[in-house]
Amino acid sequence: MASKAVPIWVCGHKSRSQLGSADLGSRRYGSCSDLRFHFGNFRKWECLAQKAITPVEDEKPVIHSPGGNEQTLNTKAGSLHKDLNSLPRPLSATDLSSSPSGGSKVRVAYQGVPGAYSEAAALKAYPRCETVPCDQFEAAFKAVELWLVDKAVLPIENSVGGSIHRNYDLLLSHRLHIVGEVQLVVNHCLLGLPGVRKEEIKRVLSHPQALAQCEMNLNKLGVMKVNADDTAGAAQIVSSDGQRDTGAVASARAAEIYGLNILAEKIQDDYDNITRFLILAREPIIPGTDRPHKTSIVFTLEEGPGVLFKALAVFALRGINLTKIESRPQRNRPLRVVDDTNRGNAKYFDYLFYIDFEASMAEPRAQYALGHLQEFARFLRVLGCYPMDNSL
Repeated sequence: MASKAVPIWVCGHKSRSQLGSADLGSRRYGSCSDLRFHFGNFRKWECLAQKAITPVEDEKPVIHSPGGNEQTLNTKAGSLHKDLNSLPRPLSATDLSSSPSGGSKVRVAYQGVPGAYSEAAALKAYPRCETVPCDQFEAAFKAVELWLVDKAVLPIENSVGGSIHRNYDLLLSHRLHIVGEVQLVVNHCLLGLPGVRKEEIKRVLSHPQALAQCEMNLNKLGVMKVNADDTAGAAQIVSSDGQRDTGAVASARAAEIYGLNILAEKIQDDYDNITRFLILAREPIIPGTDRPHKTSIVFTLEEGPGVLFKALAVFALRGINLTKIESRPQRNRPLRVVDDTNRGNAKYFDYLFYIDFEASMAEPRAQYALGHLQEFARFLRVLGCYPMDNSL
């Protein structure tokens, strides 16, 4: 099915070495000047219909034993017993095909299988939605682009494990817009087959971040930690393989779906374990000022002393709070050669900077800040402006 071209707010600009003056009111900033919020002025941002680039390769799962030995494990589940046959099969990036929704429900893609925390985040955002599992993050992006689903809900950061770097890279290589966020409290459970005691478990399967978040408690049990694609997928494997010495770290809902017993609850090392998810769609939403909004952008800068300081100052000068800053290597230009009069050439890494700030694009201060930033940014793209989620 042919994908629909969708506008992306992006600004390409030759850098300027000087920070603009502190006139925060009516001064014009470069070619993206006077960014008062209406669609006519948004045309000043160059609109591109980009194809997906930078394919992401999957890593093979690794077994981490207490002695430090590592083994690879194939985490694909075999044929499930008849009670699991009714579960939807996850979409893959290679077998996506047209599949009409057959109703008015919002269809929301997520990575994993039923019982995943991403599915719980999707249901929190859209309680009456139809959830669509995908085997990989990129498959969820493509499902939205190909109009198979309406939205995708994907994790972007965790309060304990940090950022999900793969999804930052996919945000840039795909043409979707951030239209919302969801914050979800994560409570990990140790799951096992019916009749199995916690002391019988010798190895535990789960997503690498879930294993890291429960590291101290799992070390006390002396179990072997095995990487899986996702938490609910680990529970599915334990259920289908039927090995009594194997457990999984997953949600209580996954235990219910796959017929497992909860051997221990809240086994995460930090009880304040929160994952932030992004809601992605083909079209951006119209920013408002009726409630607190957040704006996400990505940009690159020229090399030079204090350039990043100048970039961050455009927000501080206008009283705009930054809630997140993340740097990722620019893959199509990983190295830059800079003249060094003393020792010849020096090489520096080129980086993309992702920033979230608390302001709506409908506010003049946000418009002026981005116009100011464009004066010395080589590339600037608005990933989305969306209402903040303050509920837990």
